[in-house]
Amino acid sequence: MVFWVFGYGSLVWNPGFEYDEKVIGFIKDYRRVFDLACIDHRGTPESPARTCTLENVEGAICWGAAYCVRGGPERERLAMEYLERRECEYDKKTLVDFYKEGEPSEPALTGVIVFTSTPDKVSNKYYLGPAPLEEMARQIATAHGPCGNNRDYLFSLERAMFVIGHEDDTVIELAKEVRRVLGTKGNGIPVEKKISGSSPAALKSHMPALQLRSLQEAVVMDS
Repeated sequence: MVFWVFGYGSLVWNPGFEYDEKVIGFIKDYRRVFDLACIDHRGTPESPARTCTLENVEGAICWGAAYCVRGGPERERLAMEYLERRECEYDKKTLVDFYKEGEPSEPALTGVIVFTSTPDKVSNKYYLGPAPLEEMARQIATAHGPCGNNRDYLFSLERAMFVIGHEDDTVIELAKEVRRVLGTKGNGIPVEKKISGSSPAALKSHMPALQLRSLQEAVVMDS
C-alpha cells in the first residue's frame, strides 16, 4: 500500500511526519477559505482561531504539496494516525486528482487524500463559515493556542506559498489586513532585510528556513 496526501495549509511548510516524496502541484475545483475553527492548536474553545479549509468552486485551483508515504503497513499506519490527530477539526477525507505544474490536463496522481470539512454549522461544530475580511483579521490577530499565534499560522502559509512559487491572493489579502490590525507593514520579511527591487530568489534567501518536525514530536501539532 502507498498513499498520497495533499497539504494546503500548515502541511505545506510543516508536514510533521516521515514521507518519501514531496511534489508541488494543485487540485482542481477547490479554493482556500479561512472558515474553520481551531480550538486546540492555534486557538482555544473560548477564543477559536481561524484556519483554512477547502471550498468547492468550479474552475478554481488550489496549489499545495502532495506527500507520498510508502515502506510498509506500519509506517503508513503511523503517518495516517498522526495526520488524523493533527487534522481532527476536519471531518472528511476526500479523494482528489492531483496535477503537476506544466501538466494541467492530465492528473499526475489519482486518489490523493485531502482533509476537508463539511460547510455546515449543524453537522460540523468546527465550521465557522465566512465573515467580513475585517472581522476575520481581528480574530486571527488576537487568537492563540498551544502551538502559537493564529497570525503566525497565516504568515507562515503566506511565506510558504511564496517559496513554492504560487502565492494565494486570499492569503495575501487576509495577511495584509491582519498586519493593518496589528499596526505593522510588509510581507512578513523583517524590514531590515528587505531589498528594493530584488528578485524572488534573492528574497527567499532572507527568509527563515522552514522547519520539519519528526513524528516523535507529534505532541506539538499544528492544523
